[in-house]
Amino acid sequence: MKKSILILFLSLPILSTLTSCGQREEDKDRGYIVKTGDMAPGFTMQLTTGESVTLKDLRGKIVVLQFTASWCSVCRKEMPHLEEEVWLPNKDKDFILIGVDYDEPLEKVKGFVNDMKITYPMALDPEAKIFSLFAHKKSGVTRNVVIDREGKIVFLTRLYDTEEFEAMKEKIEELLN
Repeated sequence: MKKSILILFLSLPILSTLTSCGQREEDKDRGYIVKTGDMAPGFTMQLTTGESVTLKDLRGKIVVLQFTASWCSVCRKEMPHLEEEVWLPNKDKDFILIGVDYDEPLEKVKGFVNDMKITYPMALDPEAKIFSLFAHKKSGVTRNVVIDREGKIVFLTRLYDTEEFEAMKEKIEELLN
């Protein structure tokens, strides 16, 4: 019995290292398949207004893509902050924030926008095809991708962490100045 406990006790650091290495790697990419410094992949999105926009059309602007969904409680927590602290102060600059709704129909997204009282544009993402250009399809929403004027990814967030959110705001301000 003592020998088994000793073996288990001595094995724990190895098991812990293996688990934490895998966990750290997962935490590092947080489900993203892109990283800062990459050029953002090209795509076309349809806004809830019916207008189609390509990422290429937005070159010359600072772009924030907010991946969201009506069923996501963390998204709902973050959206008022995006509206008040990111969109409203910057909407009249060379800046665009677009919510990209994960695989929900137009009427559902319009209701979501109304419920959340947001004024930034929302795009539809049928089958999460745009999302899957940036992250593994099952890795979860509540993500922001900040893209510079040349189309390069410069900041990535996951979930709503106030410290990370503040760092994203600073990055946007730096890019706009």
